[in-house]
This record gives sequence, structure tokens and C-alpha cells, in this order.
Amino acid sequence: MRTFLVAFVLLLYPLTQSSTIAQGGAAGDPVAGKALWDGNQTSCKNCHGAAAEGGFGPDLAGRKLSLARVTRAVRQPWGIMPAFRDTQLGYTDKGLADMVAYFDSLPAPAQPGKWRYEVPAGATAGQTTVIGTVGCAQCHTPTMDTPRRGAGEVNGDFEWFKRQVYTHTTEQRVQMAALERDGVDAVTPGLVGPPGRNRLRMGNYAPGRLPEQTLREIWDWMNTLGVHLPVLHATVKAGTPGPEGVTYTVELENAGVKGKGISNEDVTVSLALPPGAKVVKTTGPYEGLKPNAETKSEAALWRVPKMAAGDRQTLTITLEQPAAALRGVIRWATPKVNEEDSDVAFAYSATGGRGRGAAGAGE
Repeated sequence: MRTFLVAFVLLLYPLTQSSTIAQGGAAGDPVAGKALWDGNQTSCKNCHGAAAEGGFGPDLAGRKLSLARVTRAVRQPWGIMPAFRDTQLGYTDKGLADMVAYFDSLPAPAQPGKWRYEVPAGATAGQTTVIGTVGCAQCHTPTMDTPRRGAGEVNGDFEWFKRQVYTHTTEQRVQMAALERDGVDAVTPGLVGPPGRNRLRMGNYAPGRLPEQTLREIWDWMNTLGVHLPVLHATVKAGTPGPEGVTYTVELENAGVKGKGISNEDVTVSLALPPGAKVVKTTGPYEGLKPNAETKSEAALWRVPKMAAGDRQTLTITLEQPAAALRGVIRWATPKVNEEDSDVAFAYSATGGRGRGAAGAGE
């Protein structure tokens, strides 16, 4: 299980030196480095710990690592870590200098931190590879929801998966561009990465260190969960007052690439209503009110026979009185996925604006 991890740990043990100054003489900014570490342009902390105290990857805090050696480790890693390009936000020369300065500003931990996700007892071979040997789960969760979501966006096969792993910095941009042309947000709203298309947090894995056979083991295990995770979204717009009441609009979409992504059959949208709420009218394929055990009230239910990639559906519900909050869930009959990923939640709050949900997340 630890074959690749040991190689990665050995990567950083010889890095200890005392300078945070680049070969050109420019010192890094620890405040900017912390912002990169804590922000959404990098995912380093998922392996190396929230404060660089270590985890799946070795500890970096307080080790006085030289910029030259860290740069080499990031751009030309010796272990299982992917190689990051200097064109990726957060991994530019300045970004690395800033993060090295941040490491130097931190105290060295008494002992390395815990892994973000540990290998559970009784784990299958695939789980062990994903969580412990290669460590994909440290960023993508133990159910690999991000790559499964990406596969759903374009109906990706194993060849797609290989390209995403070995040439991620190229292939992910291609997929983002396809999503952008299809009118879907290629980058999660609110996450800044000017320009947004450059917010690629993963690098490229080397086939010599992550062999195709290992990738096949990961892909086969993902198939047991339902490798094509649906990319259904819903947004609830703020209520619009009218003579009959307040109308709320739910925008439902399949965020896959039109003509390529997967379709969802028998899609239901359930919107939990406040206790005592009275429905005046609805639009869309509405089926009526159903009991909601969680809220101990009723939920409005719509059923859409099919949502192909790129499809959008507008649903409305008019309530006699305004609602302080509305919570909804999207479910589907096919494709089948593991129970943990079998629905998508979304919500609206009168105080917090509108909410949006999606199966899977991020790059």
C-alpha cells in the first residue's frame, strides 16, 4: 500500500536548506503564500496538511526548504506526486517562493499530521489503491466524485481517464472549454482564478510512476460505484410577489456537454415546503405534494422523464405566503450510482440568496 508513498516521502527529505530566497534573489511573501495555501487555486493542503504539518504527504512547515529544491520537487517530482507546470495559478515561480516563505514562518510540527482520509478496515484493493497507495482520495474524496463527475460530463471512458491523469493540464482545459461553449459554468462561481480557465489544481502524473495497470485498477473500482456520476444542478431564484402569492422558480439542468455527456432517466425534483404552506399553482411536470419525513411537512414533487446532457427545465411554484427557506433534492433512476452519491441537494434562503447543488464538485 505504501510503495508510492515511501517514494514520495523520500522526495522531500533531502530538501532541507535554510533559504527562502529564489536563485534570482527575490524573497517570497509568507502572507501571500498562506493565501495560496489556504485558497482555492491549489490543493496542496489536502496531502500536506492544513498548516503544512504533513499527512499523506510529508510535513513542510518549519523545515527551511530551499526554493530551488522545492521548485524541482514540484516541477519534476521523484515520487507519486504529479508534476505542476509554471503556467498553473499558484505554481508560478512567485507562487512557489511565497509558499516556501510561508513554510518558513511556521513552527515545525512535533509529529506529522493525520491523513485527510484513512484506508478503512476491510477496504477492497481498489479502495486501498485510491486512498492509500496513490492517494487520489485525499483530493477527490474516497468515492472519487470529481473524476466521476468529469466522466459524466463527457461520457468519458478509460482512454479519457488516462488522458486526464497523464496530461491533465491540457485535457482539463479542453473539457472546460467544451463546457463553456455549452453555456455551463466551467469554473465554480465565486472561486477566483484570473483568468478562471487557469484554475487547474492538479498536475500531470508520470506513467513511469503511476503505471497504466494501476490506473486500470482505479477505473475498475470507480465502475463499481457508477463511474459516470450525473452532473445535475438546480438553482432556486428568489420569490416574486404577485396577486396570487409568491412565485419561486427552480432552474434544473444537466450540466454535461451537449451531444457527449450522459443522460439521466426518471429525474425527480422534491422541494420541501414550510409547515402549513399552501400551494396556489405550479408549472412543469408537477405530480403533487408528498410527505417529507425530515421536515415533518410536505414536499412539492416534479418528475422529468429524461434530462439529456445540456437540457434545462424551468419549474415554478406559487405559495400563498413567502417562504424563509426552501430545500430541495434531485434524484434519478439511471445511471445507477453508489448510495452516497445518489442525490443532489439544493436550497434557497431569504437571507442568504439562492443556493445551487451538483453531483460531484470542482476540478
